[in-house]
Amino acid sequence: ISKKYLPFMGKGFDDPRVTVHIMDGAQFMKENKAAFDVIITDSSDPVGPACVLFETPFYKAMHGSLREGGIVCTQGECVWLHVDLIRPLVKSIEPMFDTVEYAYCTIPSYPSGQIGFVIGMKGGGAKGCKVPLREPEEEVQKELKYYTPEIHQASFVLPAFAKRAIFGDE
Repeated sequence: ISKKYLPFMGKGFDDPRVTVHIMDGAQFMKENKAAFDVIITDSSDPVGPACVLFETPFYKAMHGSLREGGIVCTQGECVWLHVDLIRPLVKSIEPMFDTVEYAYCTIPSYPSGQIGFVIGMKGGGAKGCKVPLREPEEEVQKELKYYTPEIHQASFVLPAFAKRAIFGDE
């Protein structure tokens, strides 16, 4: 539907490196061990049937599906509304990933105008995702409506209350 009615959002589907799988994510992870460099999960909220996508077993399955040096990025709720859900998730997955980080961006149509991302890196000398490894070429950057290397880095800067609530007194 987005390809037809929101073509500016559906551009990535034309990239030959992209394959979209619409199925039970837990089952998909079980079937694909050490197969991916990046796993992005844009799940619904952690209530009802989708709550399993916010629990440790699903993160273990994703960890097993990553290659060394791989990255998992999942929907991470909002620090203004659900910080009580974010901390237990982050704490439960810290032992399995070399780095676990939290970032956010503004999305006006979301409650409170913000959504977060829980990001875990598996090995590979994981230094985290806070600093981009490369920048878009000038022609590409001109076409982007939101992303810049500066916004990338700023997305990891949390309000003091959120940093304390998610990561403790670091």
